[in-house]
Amino acid sequence: MLPVTQAPTDQNLTNLALYAAIAAAKVILDIYSRPIATETKSDGSPVTEADAAAEAIILALLKPTGIPVLGEESVAAGIIPELGDRYFVVDPLDGTKEFIKRNGEFTVNIALVENGLPVIGIVLAPVSGETFVGDANGAYYCNTKTGVVTDNRPITVSNVSPMRIVASRSHGHVALASLCETFQVEQDVSVGSSLKFCLLARGDAQLYPRFTPTCEWDTAAGQAVLEAAGGAVVTLDGSRMSYGKQTQNFLNPYFVAAASMELARRAAAEMTKILA
Repeated sequence: MLPVTQAPTDQNLTNLALYAAIAAAKVILDIYSRPIATETKSDGSPVTEADAAAEAIILALLKPTGIPVLGEESVAAGIIPELGDRYFVVDPLDGTKEFIKRNGEFTVNIALVENGLPVIGIVLAPVSGETFVGDANGAYYCNTKTGVVTDNRPITVSNVSPMRIVASRSHGHVALASLCETFQVEQDVSVGSSLKFCLLARGDAQLYPRFTPTCEWDTAAGQAVLEAAGGAVVTLDGSRMSYGKQTQNFLNPYFVAAASMELARRAAAEMTKILA
């Protein structure tokens, strides 16, 4: 693990992305500590000074790799690089609504996509320091609240019964009740931002259905973490959710994240029936 108190000196992309997320979290917390000015983007979603400041520092730290970066705030400004088959996907402040509410449930998301699939993911919650990492070596949790990686341990999904489902705190859907009944869900856990993927990756829940719109930067890092922990993310046709949908403005279709591919595909089929 890279000592995060100093800049990375090699090309270990997981460590570099983690370092960039920690640096962005520091900037975000500096802004979080004072009154927050909010603006509205053209799509009606809120944006703050922290979104732009965090993306700027991430872009600067990733630039030496020469790998293109698809960043949420850059896209909003009309800046979309030639992506190719390998690129970073960055949401510098996922859960801006949660940031404005000051409930702590917002994250920094950085992913690396190769050939349409996320292969590295960092999801960092600045307030708590909870950080989730996924890559080819598996998934792990650590805490970075002090700027140094501590409490580093592997995580994996859990298929315990009865099932727990993760719902969106800010984007609920009436079909959720029907899905819960079908799968005999014991408990639903409402949480903001991409932390939903991470709860599944850590075994705290088993199912996260998404009935409302998301963009690729909302999900790429969380998907990488969950898949590295043994879970799956599929669209309603049962295929693994992929990336690079520029002709669709990088919008994702509805999807299911789950503790296993079998559960994900069962839930996707049920969602298809519910939404028919």
